[in-house]
Amino acid sequence: PGQRWALRCTPPLYLHNLEKDDYLQYIHDYEPVQKEVEHLRILLHGPINAGKSSFINSVETALRNRMTGQALAGVGHDSFTTMYKTHKIQKRKPGNFYPFVFNDIMGLEKDQGICVDDIKLAMKGHMKDGYVFNPHSAFTSTDPHYNPTPTLSDRAHVLVCVVSASTLTLMSETETMRIPQMAILTKIDEACPEVQDYIGNVYKSKFMKHQMENLSMFLGIPLNCIFPVKNYHCEICKDDAIETLILMALKQMIDFGDDFVNNCNQ
Repeated sequence: PGQRWALRCTPPLYLHNLEKDDYLQYIHDYEPVQKEVEHLRILLHGPINAGKSSFINSVETALRNRMTGQALAGVGHDSFTTMYKTHKIQKRKPGNFYPFVFNDIMGLEKDQGICVDDIKLAMKGHMKDGYVFNPHSAFTSTDPHYNPTPTLSDRAHVLVCVVSASTLTLMSETETMRIPQMAILTKIDEACPEVQDYIGNVYKSKFMKHQMENLSMFLGIPLNCIFPVKNYHCEICKDDAIETLILMALKQMIDFGDDFVNNCNQ
């Protein structure tokens, strides 16, 4: 049954260097067709400590070929992200960046996480860098970080829900705003001993299949829009198996965002 699951839901995942290099080349060569959009904006949301900041760091590590940590990630039960910030990733030399950015926001948590309305305003492009989230007070148009006239570049082009495979804890009040939505399922090694033994077992694990199907039903998105990943956490050296899953998810984000931007200009 595990083998049939792997063949039905994803291309065979052998996690070798050639596949990783293919993803790297695709991402390196990508340029938005619509020139009025400086970069694709990928907005990450999800529960506290699901791994949003760690995912940004893992992407940067894979693309820059060295361990990085520009998005500060915390541990424990409180959201480490308190300020709205755009994360760019350097491409080869200083001053040159990849044509996509990440926005990491405060985690969702009852009574202590981000206000759901703040997510909607960030998606629409009304939120500027530097805004400090307040779990007890929503972002308003009177705030100095409010952008009253967002452009297409200011808007989010892909909404990515980040959820831990161990818990699948979510808040249900999020809104898609008709932009492409996908999900990444993090901490797959912590959730499944089979995957902890060998990350290539992720698409053979019955437990992971069950978690992905549950998340698909909860979010109302198809299974092929859900990507299991392991973020860098305690590792001090790069790992090709980790990065293949990370880059696979990033490619889908780029493709979804590019399609959304192109459709907006038709």
